[in-house]
Amino acid sequence: RAYHFSKAIINLISNAKFDRLYFSIADQLLRSATSVGANLVEAKAGSSKKDFRNFYAIALKSANETKYWLCLIRDTEVIEIDREIIKGLLVEVDEISKIVASIIINLNKE
Repeated sequence: RAYHFSKAIINLISNAKFDRLYFSIADQLLRSATSVGANLVEAKAGSSKKDFRNFYAIALKSANETKYWLCLIRDTEVIEIDREIIKGLLVEVDEISKIVASIIINLNKE
């Protein structure tokens, strides 16, 4: 799911129209969104349970940051993107973050 979400963000940004002034916002969105999946993959290769947990925590932080950037774009319209697409991406990243948070909570119970 995180991989497909990353692809959706890449496609969104590549098709979006925005002033060069707002490039950093698009760049931050791209970085945080793709970081979610990258950290989940890193977690699988973790050398310990603590390492695994730490990568999941980073993935959760990246998902939360992604929500921030998507909301900022939605609420300021600095990047010309269909609001329904943003809404769908927000739902997806929220679900991903809930899954990751649930895994972290269960790991902490062990």
